[in-house]
Amino acid sequence: MEIAIILMVIAAIFIIRSVKSVPQQHAWVVERLGKYHATLAPGLNFLVPFVDRVAYQHILKEIPLDIASQVCITRDNTQLQVDGILFFQVTDPMRASYGTSNYIVAISQLAQTSLRSVIGKLELDKTFEERDIINAQVVAAIDEAALNWGVKVLRYEIKDLTPPKEILHAMQAQITAEREKRALIAASEGRRQEQINIATGEREAFIARSEGEKQAVINKAAGEAASITAVAEATASAIERIAAAIRQPGGEQAVQLKVAERAVDAYSRVAADAQTTLIVPSNMTEVSALISSAMKMVQAQK
Repeated sequence: MEIAIILMVIAAIFIIRSVKSVPQQHAWVVERLGKYHATLAPGLNFLVPFVDRVAYQHILKEIPLDIASQVCITRDNTQLQVDGILFFQVTDPMRASYGTSNYIVAISQLAQTSLRSVIGKLELDKTFEERDIINAQVVAAIDEAALNWGVKVLRYEIKDLTPPKEILHAMQAQITAEREKRALIAASEGRRQEQINIATGEREAFIARSEGEKQAVINKAAGEAASITAVAEATASAIERIAAAIRQPGGEQAVQLKVAERAVDAYSRVAADAQTTLIVPSNMTEVSALISSAMKMVQAQK
């Protein structure tokens, strides 16, 4: 009975040491008699008991690694407190096992030295503006060395950049001054634009008034010209009608009668004025002479 129990225990030990179940996204490195033998994939795997052993177990998932905060010196000799986080993934379990004694420590130290080197090439202001460039350069520097460690560096992100308090106060004062400067410039630009708008409005109003005055003068001149033309045409038409009437039978006698009536009417108006002294010509034949002269003029016009 005891022998059966011993055999069962030995069999259980053999089964436990020979059958291995690897979880998903894991890789186990197997050594046979102290030498690398194989890498176990996820699933059920079998080993030779007491000959094979699982020497290393690696996680193939993306791993975040917090990089300790450190002091970096910029190109303009300013101290800067920097910390970040690194994301990497094991791509070759065999190299990750034998390429370095501790790839996590190696990556962390290389990230710190690479970060100091990159920031040392930049001035303080550029470190805040070019975070993406800093991250890319750190990843490139680490990834080149990490190939021998079976690790792929995916990305690096700076979490915080903290300058000294004196520099921080100076930067805040500079930002305040820049904002005040922009406000003054904006106000002056507003006043300048206001003056330009006022001048433009006055110029356009003056042009509009002058155009109106010009058009008024043109319209007045056109009206006067039209009035003069109408009067001239009416006078000419009246003269033509008078001339035509004179040429009719009895026209000359009518003209003589009209001239005589005008003469008599003129004498009547002069005599009606009490303050006017009327001198009657001694020879009334002068009136007939006047009428004769008028008739000669009419005949000449005919």
